[in-house]
Amino acid sequence: MDSVRILLSAVENQAGGESVLASIKIAVLPIAKVFTMCFLGFLMASKYFNILPANGRKLLNGLVFTLLLPCLIFSQLGQAVTLQKMLDWWFIPVNVVLGSISGSLIGLVVASIVRPPYPFFKFTIIEIGIGNIGNVPLVLIAALCRDQSNPFGDPEKCSTDGTAYISFGQWVGAIILYTYVFNMLAPPPEGTFDIDNESLPLKGAPKGDDSPEQVPLLTEKKEVISTDPNASWTQKIKDFLVYLYEKLKLKQILQPPIIASILAMGFGAVPFLKGLIFTADAPLFFFTDSCMILGEAMIPCILLALGGNLVDGPGSSKLGLRTTAAIIFARLVLVPSAGIGIVMLADKLGFLPPDDKMFRFVLLLQHSMPTSVLAGAVASLRGCGRDAAAVLFWVHIFAIFSMAGWIILFLSILF
Repeated sequence: MDSVRILLSAVENQAGGESVLASIKIAVLPIAKVFTMCFLGFLMASKYFNILPANGRKLLNGLVFTLLLPCLIFSQLGQAVTLQKMLDWWFIPVNVVLGSISGSLIGLVVASIVRPPYPFFKFTIIEIGIGNIGNVPLVLIAALCRDQSNPFGDPEKCSTDGTAYISFGQWVGAIILYTYVFNMLAPPPEGTFDIDNESLPLKGAPKGDDSPEQVPLLTEKKEVISTDPNASWTQKIKDFLVYLYEKLKLKQILQPPIIASILAMGFGAVPFLKGLIFTADAPLFFFTDSCMILGEAMIPCILLALGGNLVDGPGSSKLGLRTTAAIIFARLVLVPSAGIGIVMLADKLGFLPPDDKMFRFVLLLQHSMPTSVLAGAVASLRGCGRDAAAVLFWVHIFAIFSMAGWIILFLSILF
């Protein structure tokens, strides 16, 4: 009890007068906003309104991934980065990768212990391993910095730095989503997650030749490199690039959000291009401003679609109580604990900018967030959206309490 009292006293006295109640409020408000939008999506998909049927939600997911999310990443990241900042902030994307690896390893251990029903083994790993590194942290930082008594000082600098750090980590998150998560959530050999026979083997039967997981997204060409000895060097190079493009499945990797991330970092790192596109008085700023307007629609659209997936009720998932409880505990307790160890070790090794508490706070937040909303959207595209939505529902309910506790602990560590 004494240690708890000391912890709470440290937060109150050293975190700029921020009370425990205010810290809890900062943690709860973003989640409350998420629930509000999800509930509205639930109402729109219900039989009373029927505005968001299953096909409509799938189209909305496609719109988010193809247009709205790329616009958000391009506008935010392009304005935030410079070449020097990219060099100084190198550990932010590394932290996202390490968080996904450590979370997935924890997910693998937990899934092996609880043995989720077939075919949700890989699904369980993803729901534990992939956290929300963008949407909730952005809202959380905005709520935290808005308070004049926030522990990080000047509200404007607090908001600018926090938003920039979070945005810089989103590009690697997009790559993880479109490569690792997309492939892990591939449908089972039966072609659907809606399998009635739950007594099937845990990891599935051997795949046949026509398994959906083995159907390539990109048609392979056996002979793409020209064998004509008289072919020009230009033609040979072109044929080799085409072969490389198809062999590495780059069409699958180079999705719109990742292309937007590459363009944003490329333009942001070059002062001339940054001044041409991203500054408020730039001649092409109208394009960036348009992307910002579209990007602002991303979060409500994806939350409406995910809320609509709950139309059958949060208990409609086939995961079962034991697996759902294991996912909640691992995601909200085990993964953040491992994240603290990763960030503290990186700080000791000198990988983090000195005396930048906001930088460290964002790194810690990346490990303590609930399951990624965008991973749920990918699950919806892959045919297990109802189960993902049910997990998101329960994880976000318990995240109200866990995030408040972790934020109090983070502030006590930093201050």
